[in-house]
Amino acid sequence: MSSQSDALEGVRVVDFTIVMSGPMCTRVLADAGADVIKIESPEGDMVRHRPPFRGGISTYFAAMNCGKRSTVLDLHTAAGRQAACELARAADVVVENFRPGVMKRLGLDYETLERDNPRLVYCSISGFGQSGPMSQAPAYAPIIHAASGYEDAYARYQGDASRPANNGIFIADVLGAINAASAIQTALLQRHRTGRGQCIDVSLMDSVLGMLIYEVQNAQFPAARQRQVYQPVRARDGWVMVAAITPRNLAALFDVIGFPEGKTDPRFSTVAEKEANWGELLRIIEGWTSQRSALECEQTLMQAGVPCSRYRTVGEAMSDPQAVHRRSMATIGADGEAFQVANAPYKLSASRMEARNVLPHLGQHTEEVLRSVLGYDDARLAAMRAQGAFGEAADLR
Repeated sequence: MSSQSDALEGVRVVDFTIVMSGPMCTRVLADAGADVIKIESPEGDMVRHRPPFRGGISTYFAAMNCGKRSTVLDLHTAAGRQAACELARAADVVVENFRPGVMKRLGLDYETLERDNPRLVYCSISGFGQSGPMSQAPAYAPIIHAASGYEDAYARYQGDASRPANNGIFIADVLGAINAASAIQTALLQRHRTGRGQCIDVSLMDSVLGMLIYEVQNAQFPAARQRQVYQPVRARDGWVMVAAITPRNLAALFDVIGFPEGKTDPRFSTVAEKEANWGELLRIIEGWTSQRSALECEQTLMQAGVPCSRYRTVGEAMSDPQAVHRRSMATIGADGEAFQVANAPYKLSASRMEARNVLPHLGQHTEEVLRSVLGYDDARLAAMRAQGAFGEAADLR
């Protein structure tokens, strides 16, 4: 890995984001080698205070912010806003996920900044977008999950739509982050060609709607009956997922489970017939899987070319030999206090793409950034401190 270059080396990102969607976006850029300067209030990103903790830092926070430089600026002060504005004018990329209008009130909006920095790529991430009747509505991922129809669709697939399921996995934030990072890199490529930056408007709502590919079509042209989905079947010691999608998969499955007549059974001869007899098909499969361990089901079916997996915990998936081989997880932190975070799901043959072992304490890089990027001297820093630009909670080192 050491011989590989950084694809975004030399790209400076000023990060005004908090919680998840924005920090996950800018972590992708940091993983690719960008210099990400995270602007924090004196209290810090609220996720800094969320467990679990390791080595005095929230690993939840670190998973989304490793590789960045933490700079504390109180944007409620004139000195803090001025420094933030100067940093943004010296940036290649600015990312923010405040409610629409907040950055404009601070004098940190795209229209203000691009006058002095026309090459700036400016990305705003919000729940519903920067304009429109819902643009000012507060929105976190659970709100988007409910508003987009995702939770309703998910509940219907469970066979019981009486109450949407609880969900602690913030899909909207992660999708928004991925879309934002992709848009930023697209805009950087266009800037390379034209010399000019642009403003990017990412909506979490649109991100989730874009994921509901079948459901969006079914909402327009409702199917005569509910689409059948692959369901878990019981093993002797747990559950397995069997997804015999193609006719070839299904034929191999029938052979393995000792039901070769299934290959000519009219109940399963076409997609329509298979869906009409879905419950019977699952009963036949479960008659075989329930007599075996989940591991045996997985190994036997996969060896026969039938897609199958036992249900595992996240911890088991992290330590899987394939995940180890691909370096799906990165180990960061100090010796004796190390922990793992996920790497990007893609590898670049000529570029380093991985979590960087920099875990920024609150305000750790404030003076370093202001000196190296803006050329501030001791007198300027002292004046800012006197004006409250750094607050009192920052660890300025």
